[in-house]
Amino acid sequence: MDGNVLVKLYKTGQRDFSGADLSGANLREANLWWIDLDGADLHGADLTGANLRGANLIEADLRGAYLESANLRGASLYGANLSQATLRGASLNGADLGGANLSQANLDRADLEGADLRRADLRGATVTDGQLAQANLLSGAILPDGTEHD
Repeated sequence: MDGNVLVKLYKTGQRDFSGADLSGANLREANLWWIDLDGADLHGADLTGANLRGANLIEADLRGAYLESANLRGASLYGANLSQATLRGASLNGADLGGANLSQANLDRADLEGADLRRADLRGATVTDGQLAQANLLSGAILPDGTEHD
């Protein structure tokens, strides 16, 4: 599905795009709060500055996606694949990233306050200890250096 088509359908009130193929889609600065993208393929998509507040992105494929400065506050990204994604400056405040693959993701300056990172894979991710200290839950997370958090 093309990014423009998704935005048009969203504006008509459609919210369920579960399993949609949006790989490489241009959704820059799109306003898609509370959208359902459960299991969607968004690998390589450009979501820079997008508003995805409260979005359902459970088990979505966001490998290599651009989410710089995106609003993902309260979003559910449980089990999502965000490996090599750019989340620089993104707001992940209160987001559920449990079991998510964030390996080699760029989380520089991302807001992780209250984020749930239980069992998340952060190996090789660009993230500071200060940012991780803001996260609500880290039990079982694999940290950037490969160690497991208790």
